[in-house]
Amino acid sequence: MSPFAKPMRSPKSNPARDAPGGLSPQPEGYADWLVELKGRIHSAQQRATLAVNRELVLLYWQIGRDILARQAAQGWGTRVIDRLAHDLLTAFPDMRGFSPRNLKYMRAFADAWPDEAFVQQAVARLPWGHNLVLLDKLPGPETRKWYAAKAIEHNWSRNVLTMQIETRLLERSGRAATNFDQTLPQPQSDLARESLKDPYKLDFLGLGDEAQERAVESALVRHVTEFLLELGAGFAFVGRQVLLDVAGDEFFIDLLFYHLKLRCYVVIELKGGKFKPEHLGQLSFYLTAVDEQVKHPQDGPTIGLLLCKSRNKVVAEYALRNVNKPLGVADYQLVDSLPSELRTSLPSIEQIERELGGDDSAGKDAQP
Repeated sequence: MSPFAKPMRSPKSNPARDAPGGLSPQPEGYADWLVELKGRIHSAQQRATLAVNRELVLLYWQIGRDILARQAAQGWGTRVIDRLAHDLLTAFPDMRGFSPRNLKYMRAFADAWPDEAFVQQAVARLPWGHNLVLLDKLPGPETRKWYAAKAIEHNWSRNVLTMQIETRLLERSGRAATNFDQTLPQPQSDLARESLKDPYKLDFLGLGDEAQERAVESALVRHVTEFLLELGAGFAFVGRQVLLDVAGDEFFIDLLFYHLKLRCYVVIELKGGKFKPEHLGQLSFYLTAVDEQVKHPQDGPTIGLLLCKSRNKVVAEYALRNVNKPLGVADYQLVDSLPSELRTSLPSIEQIERELGGDDSAGKDAQP
C-alpha cells in the first residue's frame, strides 16, 4: 500500500440507504399506523369473505327451494337434478357447486330450513360445509339450531362441529349437579351452570377405564388443548398441582383454570372412584383458600368442579344442598361411550371429509 493512500473507513449506516429497496426511513408514528392499517385490511378481508359465503349459502338455498317447488308443482322426478347439473356446469364451467350431489344437498337444505328469514339471519353465517354436517348428522330443526348457534358463537371449524355433535354436547351441557342457584347471583348462576357438563368425555387421553387419579391428571395436562375443548369456551389453563400455603400447611389443587366469561377461577378436583359427600369439604376448603390468596378483588367467587369416575345423582344433590360455596359434581368417562348403534348410524369424520372432499363433493363444490 502506498504510504500516501488514505486508510479505508468502515461504511457508516445510512437509514435512507439501508431501508428496504432504498426506501426512506420510517417517520415517527409510522409503525403504529402500519399496524392499524394491517388490522383494518384484515378485518375488511374477513368481512368480504363472510359476505361472499353468505351470498353463496343464500344462492344454494334459493336453488334448493326452486327445485322443491317445481318438483311439487309439476311432478318432476329426481332425474331433473342430473339434467340441471349438466346444464348449469355447461353454462358456468368455472364455477364449482353444481354437481348432482350438491344440488341434492341444496334441496335438502331448503327443505330443512323453510324460513328464509332464519336462513339469512343464522345459517347463512356458517360455511356450506358446516351446513352439510348439520344436515347429515342431526335429525331435526331444534338440535340443528342449537349446534348452528354454538358454531357461530364459538367459531368452530367443521371438524370441531362434527366432534361436538358426535359427543352429544347438547345432551351433556348444563347437566352437572350444582348448587349455583343458591350460591351465585343471576345471571352468573345460569352461565356457570351451562358452562359445566355431565359427563365429561376424556377418551382422547388414551387411558383405560381403571386409570388412577394422578394418571388422569398427568394425561390431562399433556392433552390440555383437547381438555380445554371438552371443557368448553371460556376456560384458560392456569396450572396443575397449584400450591396453597395456609398458615404453614401446604395443599395442592389438582387443576386450576380461569373462566374468561365468568371472570372467576375454577378449581377442578379429580376422584378416581365413586362420589362421596366428604369430597365436597376438601373442595370447599380449596375454594376458600383461592378466594383469599389468589383471586383479584374484581373477580367473581371461585367455582369448584368435582370430577368423579361415577356418582349417585341424588346423593350429590343432597350433599350440595347446604354447601355455601359454588360447587358442581360431574362424571368423567375415559373410554368412548357412544352407543354402538349410534356410532354405526352416524358418518365418521373421515366419511364426512370424503363426502365433502371428492371430485364430485359438496365440500369442494362449496368453494366460492
